[in-house]
Amino acid sequence: MKKNKIVFSMLLIFMLLLTACNSGEVSGDKHDGKSDGKPKQGGDLVVGSTGEPTLFNPLYSTDSASSDIEDLIYSTLLDVNEKLEVEYDLAEDVKQSKDGLSFDVKLRKGVKFHDGKEMTADDVVFTYSIPLNDDYVGERGTNFKVIKSITKKGKYEVEFKLKHPDPYFYNVTLGSYGILPKHILKDVPISKLGEHEFNRKNPIGTGPFKFKEWKQGQYVKVEAFDHYYGGRPHLDSITYKIIPDGNAALTQLQAGDIGYYVIKGPDYKTAEGFDHVKVETKLGLNYSYIGWNQKNELFRDKKVRQALSYAINRQAIVDQVLDGDGKVANIPESPISWNYPKNKDKIKTFDYNPEKAKKLLKEAGWTDSDGDGILDKDGKKFAFTMKTNQGNKPREDLAVVVQQQLKEIGIEAKPQIVEWSALIEQMNPPNWDFDAIILGWSLATFPDQSNIFHSKEAKKGLNYVWYQNKELDKLLDKAKTYKDREDYQKIYEKIYEILAEDQPYTFLYYENYHRAMPANMKGFVFHPKNDLYKAEDWWLDKK
Repeated sequence: MKKNKIVFSMLLIFMLLLTACNSGEVSGDKHDGKSDGKPKQGGDLVVGSTGEPTLFNPLYSTDSASSDIEDLIYSTLLDVNEKLEVEYDLAEDVKQSKDGLSFDVKLRKGVKFHDGKEMTADDVVFTYSIPLNDDYVGERGTNFKVIKSITKKGKYEVEFKLKHPDPYFYNVTLGSYGILPKHILKDVPISKLGEHEFNRKNPIGTGPFKFKEWKQGQYVKVEAFDHYYGGRPHLDSITYKIIPDGNAALTQLQAGDIGYYVIKGPDYKTAEGFDHVKVETKLGLNYSYIGWNQKNELFRDKKVRQALSYAINRQAIVDQVLDGDGKVANIPESPISWNYPKNKDKIKTFDYNPEKAKKLLKEAGWTDSDGDGILDKDGKKFAFTMKTNQGNKPREDLAVVVQQQLKEIGIEAKPQIVEWSALIEQMNPPNWDFDAIILGWSLATFPDQSNIFHSKEAKKGLNYVWYQNKELDKLLDKAKTYKDREDYQKIYEKIYEILAEDQPYTFLYYENYHRAMPANMKGFVFHPKNDLYKAEDWWLDKK
């Protein structure tokens, strides 16, 4: 699925190290010469991940590891190409009414689910109705609240009516959620659907690959779907291997056991020297951050959050931890997005200034009353735990650097490295079990910050830092009524001004994506968001 993940994304966007191995097929050398250009069939590509998926249902998953697999298993009504342009996928036509309140979607005919059943309008209505049900307990409901009604107009035609115009609906919602099989799930109570065995033992979609097996802690395997409407994939299978340690993944890449690997940080320079590997590099739709949990009273004061950002030398982190491989971020939007502010002078930045940080903390009532080097207030020490995910070496290193920098202004921050799936469970509702968290978001191709920063998303959504700003809420709601991109961008300039001022996150940096792959792999197209974009077109040259 192509969702706005927040995945850690994540997505999420979130932003995982990926590895891949080709089971004996990765034998090509980057100096072997040119291919004849004709796609070859066969081969197993093993894509490694430092994070393990949680489930395979796009209406319930929130992590990027799950989304990687969902991208292979499911197809969506619309898609977004490498130029961030909307394209048809399961839909062959979409007509929007002049008032922006109605969308008539005509479906491809003859599309098969992996069990051989034809996909029809019934499946689309079923899928999009799930988050509208009062018993839905997933975290993806926000994007569906704008829907007034969903009507089957024919076997291959669906009409969506909206409560108000929402540019996000066409640009993202219609292209982010794989279509689920009604004939399999129709009798499952919505309240129990998120935990149903379908999501883990036998997910069935219409995508280019079908689910084979999941050995928890080891791998997820998918196989080519012979009856995929876009044509059978060239690869026979993809094995998504769980490798919790990023250094181990790089070692496997060097040994030739791994083919496809999204490398975080400066290690990509090492990978460029491997004869059997080629590396594609571009800036992606992402940013990394430290989220301050405002359920913890330490972080409720805006002056405190601003002080924390002033105390963190983000440029030094980019230079030292990333070896210069990134750019300092000041807002939750990528410079490659069309929605990045044109007037950057209005955006408040927090260049490294520890003295200003100390001043703000003093104004907020934090002093070292007992002389132990740690600030305190009303008998409470300014001390907290800072979590991040295991296997992402830049984040692990970053946590140590931040610990040292905050210590210089009298704050005790203890890094805690947590296994990926455990971290997802800890941070999400209803647990919110963290003080501060270092993660990254994989951004939506059409920007909408509501899911992450609107106050209504705190209890059940992705606003897990419990950030609240009524003015921002109103602007986010108003932005959803705009159809014109120019108007949308103007109101978002104000939204980004507020977020930069309030610092619900310390926005750290934008990263380049480094995708290492077999030197003999063809058909790859670099997408600024999706690591496994068009994997059905990938093939291994067996010269």
